[in-house]
Amino acid sequence: MGASIWTGVGKRVKSLARTDRARKVFGAWDSYGAQGHHFRLADPLSESDVGAAEAQWGISLPDDYRSFLLDVGAGGAGPGYGLSTLSRSAAGWLWSKVNDAMPHDRMRLPFPPPQDSARLQAEHSAGEPEESAFSDEDSFRDAVRAWLTRDDALFEWSTSGALNLCHEGCGYCYWLVLSGPERGRIWLDERPGDGTFQPLGAPATPVDFTNWYLDWLKKSETTARHESR
Repeated sequence: MGASIWTGVGKRVKSLARTDRARKVFGAWDSYGAQGHHFRLADPLSESDVGAAEAQWGISLPDDYRSFLLDVGAGGAGPGYGLSTLSRSAAGWLWSKVNDAMPHDRMRLPFPPPQDSARLQAEHSAGEPEESAFSDEDSFRDAVRAWLTRDDALFEWSTSGALNLCHEGCGYCYWLVLSGPERGRIWLDERPGDGTFQPLGAPATPVDFTNWYLDWLKKSETTARHESR
């Protein structure tokens, strides 16, 4: 992998700000209370910048995402409401918060085995309290609060070793796995819609950052051309 993957991508993204005159590309424009990315990309980072961020958090970024940061931009325009931006702050190198569900210090931890994650999610979901099983409302509410606390802890464990890349509203987020056999693969959190946290694509056809981003770009160009006619 190298810079050739991203040749011309920055120009294609920026041209969409002019092509999408009907403002139909999802997440590009301010809507539903969320701020769109307006097809703007943060400036690319230097090799020393990316290396410093990796050293600070004890991680090694997948090659294609790393080269995107170097050759296209540090964040901004992309799937959903745009990519989280890596920038330097008083606290060092940080990714802008997609939501509050990504403690940076958990990125260095191993990403859990997918089969363990799926099993524990299913077991937890099956244990959701049902009001009919309780004799009074207070007991039910206490059980729900305890279940939600376990839910938060399970999700924090499930996303160890991953980077929260972007959101598409309603709590749905995309994550990039940084370690283990799933390294480089994109996972989607659909729990807010009663879904699960699971990888994109079939096991034999994993979706990496390159596939995911270029697919978004191609679909956005098609949408913009069609709706602007």
